[in-house]
Amino acid sequence: MRTVGGVPVEPDAATARRWVREELLDPAYHQQESLLQRALSWVFDQLEDLPAIGMSGTAGLLVVVGVVVVVVLVALRVAGPVRAGARQRRAGVLHVDDRRTAAQLRDAADAAARAGAWSSAVADRFRAVVRDLEERGLLDERPGRTAHEAARVAGAALPAHAAALARGGDLFDDVVYGDREATRADDDVLRELDATVRAARLARADA
Repeated sequence: MRTVGGVPVEPDAATARRWVREELLDPAYHQQESLLQRALSWVFDQLEDLPAIGMSGTAGLLVVVGVVVVVVLVALRVAGPVRAGARQRRAGVLHVDDRRTAAQLRDAADAAARAGAWSSAVADRFRAVVRDLEERGLLDERPGRTAHEAARVAGAALPAHAAALARGGDLFDDVVYGDREATRADDDVLRELDATVRAARLARADA
């Protein structure tokens, strides 16, 4: 129920429908647009049937707003796994025509960092980590392998560094396939990962 000049107003069915439509136009309801849009279109259709089922304006308004809240919560719950699944299906870390060595990829990352192109630096530095693991035989050469897959397989070979590899893979995905702009701090994280993983190889070789 709304108030006009501090006086409660009991809406009729037409007014209730108009108020709900205005409420649903709030951008907050459209954060998960593709899924939510279809659900809200269904809700709009139901608004037309309020008089037919004998609901008063206020009762109808409360019912529809309740339905909208449920729809929003369900959409937000479903969108999480959908995004996670999409991340795992993203393109590979190293493309089939990218034959650069780990050293060449590190040089490219360093050059990008000197230019302040942090996103490029982060991308090539994680690629260098993956290429280095391939050159050491800890990963088989497989163009198209995703960051998630590379981190999982490498983490099994180097369990002490599995968590750091997973974080590096997440960072690569966020920067290359997401909307995140990398920073100097992100490049520092991958520099440390690269150095740590390379040192782990030396430790294995010396054992």
